[in-house]
Amino acid sequence: DFRKAMSQAGTSQFQEVIRQELEYSMKVELDKILATAPSNELEHTKKDLEGFKKLFHRFLQEKGPSVDWEKIQKPPEDSVQPYEKIKARGLPDNIASVLNKLVVVKLNGGLGTSMGCKGPKSLIGVRNENTFLDLTVQQIEHLNKSFNTDVPLVLMNSFNTDEDTKKILQKYSLSRVKIYTFNQSRYPRINKETLLPIAKDVSYSGENTECWYPPGHGDIYASFYNSGLLDNLIAEGKEYIFVSNIDNLGATVDLYILNHLMNPPNGKRCEFVMEVTNKTRADVKGGTLTQYENKLRLVEIAQVPKAHVDEFKSVSKFKIFNTNNLWIALSAIKRLQEKNAIDMEIIVNPKTLDGGLNVIQLETAVGAAIKSFENSLGINVPRSRFLPVKTTSDLLLVMSNLYSLNAGSLTMSEKREFPTVPLVKLGSSFTKVQDYLRRFESIPDMLELDHLTVSGDVTFGKNVSLKGTVIIIANHGDRIDIPAGAVLENKIVSGNLRILDH
Repeated sequence: DFRKAMSQAGTSQFQEVIRQELEYSMKVELDKILATAPSNELEHTKKDLEGFKKLFHRFLQEKGPSVDWEKIQKPPEDSVQPYEKIKARGLPDNIASVLNKLVVVKLNGGLGTSMGCKGPKSLIGVRNENTFLDLTVQQIEHLNKSFNTDVPLVLMNSFNTDEDTKKILQKYSLSRVKIYTFNQSRYPRINKETLLPIAKDVSYSGENTECWYPPGHGDIYASFYNSGLLDNLIAEGKEYIFVSNIDNLGATVDLYILNHLMNPPNGKRCEFVMEVTNKTRADVKGGTLTQYENKLRLVEIAQVPKAHVDEFKSVSKFKIFNTNNLWIALSAIKRLQEKNAIDMEIIVNPKTLDGGLNVIQLETAVGAAIKSFENSLGINVPRSRFLPVKTTSDLLLVMSNLYSLNAGSLTMSEKREFPTVPLVKLGSSFTKVQDYLRRFESIPDMLELDHLTVSGDVTFGKNVSLKGTVIIIANHGDRIDIPAGAVLENKIVSGNLRILDH
């Protein structure tokens, strides 16, 4: 035992030496990069690299899954409230004065690359030529006009999306929404083998674009604070932010949740509210809220020990998942940021660059900070508040007659008999937005659809109607053209079907 203890002590000592060497080497490389910064970028770059250094230090300290599975408990009954209970309280007469304390923040750092688009994802056309950004501005403008309020919109951009977004913002100059932007940090990608940055200088154009990355939406707290915008909004009397992904079309300002925050029934305000919704089979990988060491805590699949992954995915044990719609007190962000007390688990994101080099990105998630805030709460909201568009399959749903559009908000059509959305799986021929649009002469009627699978070279004519379960599979080398006006109900179409124009 003594020998074993000695060898363990030796191993940990050895690991500590390696850790210190890695940290020193990283510092040397970062200093070299900083030395290449032009004077007008120096302060900003320094802050970014300081933040990265802290994250790298923690990455070297932490090993393995970051949760002790035995300590995970179900959240106490009152810590996740049903939305119906919050809605039942109604709204006060002075809802406008409550709204004037709110800021809407959209996470706008992502590119549309997964859908084959260049530039910010927020600029992809979603509905009647409107982009994600258009719909967001319309929603807030409608709110400000209806209640005679001044709810601003804040966009957290990344170095990838900032320039294109700012160009497009000029078109809203006459709208009744004040729009502010700030940039999330820019961190260097790390070579997986050497654990050193692959960037040699601060530039991030041309060949160097692959050297840098935005470190996940958990970076919002530091970037928002560092930008000075947080202090300005507090000075204007703003008290809460409502944060959501710009591609979640269900994330509109909810007056009942806002009222619950501002006028809590027990008189004690929440600093952090996470909207969760019930899991379906499609959401088994979503992060879930648990009770951990007497605090509400978001547990992501990456933090779960391998032996318990199946248990984590169980819809019966963990019934809810995080929608990433969050309501956070501005004063609490300021307090915790100044104490350096926001604790978020590190997400290690491996990537392979175009040239084949394996790198890692160290990231954090905004919802993971819930455990650092006082008096946190989960609200179990209807599924309609979670309507993300990650793929063209999602895009088909939101472009279809399943939804009606009113003042920038999408609502499920009353003609749909079931409140759930059909399951849609479009094959690789539809992955890119421009290919997808080319394959539909018009979006099919999907009001009575339950399930759609499309694979291979398939095109849809005008005014097609899909009902029940429809499976269309064009074999390799074959093509299927669904003719204009076709009604497919509980059909499997396969092989080769060309409708020739005469």
